[in-house]
Amino acid sequence: MGDSATVTAAPTDALKRRTIDMKLEIVVLPVADVDSAKAFYTKLGWRLDADFAAGAEFRVVQFTPPGSGCSVIFGTNVTAAAPGSARGLYLIVADVAAARADLLARGVKVSDVFHGANGVYTGLDEPFLFGRLRVTGPDPEHRTYRSFASFSDPDGNGWLLQEITARLPGRVEGGTAFTSASDLAAAMRRAAAAHGEHEKRIGAADPQGWPDWYAAYMVAEQAGTPLPT
Repeated sequence: MGDSATVTAAPTDALKRRTIDMKLEIVVLPVADVDSAKAFYTKLGWRLDADFAAGAEFRVVQFTPPGSGCSVIFGTNVTAAAPGSARGLYLIVADVAAARADLLARGVKVSDVFHGANGVYTGLDEPFLFGRLRVTGPDPEHRTYRSFASFSDPDGNGWLLQEITARLPGRVEGGTAFTSASDLAAAMRRAAAAHGEHEKRIGAADPQGWPDWYAAYMVAEQAGTPLPT
């Protein structure tokens, strides 16, 4: 190796311990017609945070999906990307069928719920997390991360609803939180179903212990730690 070669050093313990927060705040969407895009994202029920213009040469519009810590912006002269070129934008939901039904009720065209082809990653469909072959219907085993639906905005920017009901270990740092009443309600329904199975296993009702059991289940589910049994 010559003196001019670039060497990438192994991470040090200090780097591994770095705790500086870097929060994803904004995703830029390339659009051709700002007003058409604004009308579409308003129809989705997303929160309009800003619509700022500086003459005819610059305009920026910001929306935030319900319960999201990240927003989207689009406008005039905010990106050089081709309109509609933003694809594979994931919206995480607790119940993909309910989220799809909500969008349909708002007049948005949404695909059927689909899942991957059990390890087959090639195909003619538009790519998603598990490949390019979409099988109609939710994941047969209702596994977390595995059920999807898709839709596009008027320019063709592509969105995917992904159902996540339990996080894999290490995916959540710090305390757990629920970002909306519906998010909390969905978690409580899953805890109720799991608690029913718990009562079957112990062979008795648990009328006094369910608050603690629910709380432990909901926090563990979100944090990706072992669930109570």
